[in-house]
Order: sequence, then structure tokens, then C-alpha cells
Amino acid sequence: MSSANENAGRVAGIRRIDPIRAANVAQAATRPCPHNSAISCSNCRLNELCLPIALNKAEIHQLDEIVQRNRPLKKGDHLYRQNDPFKSVFAVRSGSFKSYVLGSDGQGRVTAFYMPGEIIGMDGIAGGSYANSTSALEHASVCEIPFTQLEKLSRELPNLQHHFFAIMGNEIAKDQQIHTLLSSYTAEERIVSFLLSLSSRYSRVSLAPDKFLLHMTRGDIGEFLGLTLETVSRIFTALQKKGLIAVKNKEIEILDIAKLRAIITN
Repeated sequence: MSSANENAGRVAGIRRIDPIRAANVAQAATRPCPHNSAISCSNCRLNELCLPIALNKAEIHQLDEIVQRNRPLKKGDHLYRQNDPFKSVFAVRSGSFKSYVLGSDGQGRVTAFYMPGEIIGMDGIAGGSYANSTSALEHASVCEIPFTQLEKLSRELPNLQHHFFAIMGNEIAKDQQIHTLLSSYTAEERIVSFLLSLSSRYSRVSLAPDKFLLHMTRGDIGEFLGLTLETVSRIFTALQKKGLIAVKNKEIEILDIAKLRAIITN
């Protein structure tokens, strides 16, 4: 996403909505999810985190027309692989994902984790192909949004266009934060920052912010944070001995969030 701001113009521009099409959309029923007829953009529990956040009811119907709600994914299933042609972005409806990149030596490095309500696939906008591979960390589901149709709809709906730009801006900011994390934080600070970030992201989707499962492996966390698996395990153990977290297999319980935050601020 480092060049996403240079390519944001691809979704720029506003044109007048066809009044016939607008009338048809307003009268049409919201298209249901093929796997769950109760789910649509208008009633999804994540619609205040995802693309519909700034849209009115009629505009949400228009977005709902282009969204494809695909079959659920099993752990390890890929949404796309590195260098696949860029066609769509994806909104996480349930579960979690990791993105990773393969180097010329075939070694992988985890570049991001995604939770419900977050958008995956914007790494493909700049070059026309996905820069990373992305796979499910657990049983998961997504809404697929074909990018050419999203571009077209963004020109018709300024609110959608503005919100998509905001999502792209957040991705750029996250890249900068990761750079700071890897370049100036100690190993302990990296782990603590990672746990606090997960806590905040779970809280956004009304899940418990102080007790959650780490669906990624310790090795995944280490790749993401630039640490060895042994270092990750050692710091989890140290934080547990200090009484700041409790670790039970993949379950993490935050026992003293104030002291964890103090590690970062100090």
C-alpha cells in the first residue's frame, strides 16, 4: 500500500446517477447472501465498519448489488496468491486472515493480519496484481467486491468514494506504524503493541477486548514483528510471570491493560 495514495485517482471522479437506474435500485429488494438469506449490506452487523458506513439506505442498496458473498473458507484456504491478477477487494465478514509475501528464496514473511470489518486486497491496486498471498487463519467468510464495479459506483456515490479513500489512507498509516514498530521498538514493546492492537480491533466488532484467541501461530507473529519464534514465546512467558497477561494455549487474557500500555508509552 506504499503507493496506494499515488493510485487513488483511479477511483476519482463524480458523475450524475442515471435516474431510471436509481429508481430501480430504490425499489429492488436487498440482495441476500446465498448462504444466509438474512445477511445483506443493510443489516450486516459490520456495516458501520465496512464500506456502507457513510451511505444512506438507497446507496447501500446500490452497493449491495455488486457485492458477491462467496462460499465460506476453511483454515488455509487462499483468497488469492501473490502475483494473481487484481480483480477484487474483500471485506472480512467472519474469521481472520493473514497476508504474506514470498521472497526469491521461497521464504515467506507475514505482512498483515485481518479481522472482521476490515478490507483485504488493496495491495493489488497499484500494480494490477496482488503483492501478497492471503489465506484464512480459521473458518472464515468474506464479501467480494469487484474493483471495476466499485470504481464505477464510487463515481456515482461521493460518500462511498470518500470512505474508500479513507480506508486507503488508514492502510498507508498502518504501514508507517509497522515501519516504526520494527525500526525503533524493543522485542517486548513489539509484542505488547501487537496485543493491544488486537484488543482494540476485537473491541471494534463488539468482541471481548481482554480475552481472545490467537489464530495465528507464534511463528506468524514472529515473522510479522521481525522476531524469532523463540523470542515471541519467551516474551509471552515473561509477560505472564509479571501478571500482565494469562496464556493458555492459543487463548490470551489481558489482566492489566494499563501496565501493558505503560510499557509502550515509557
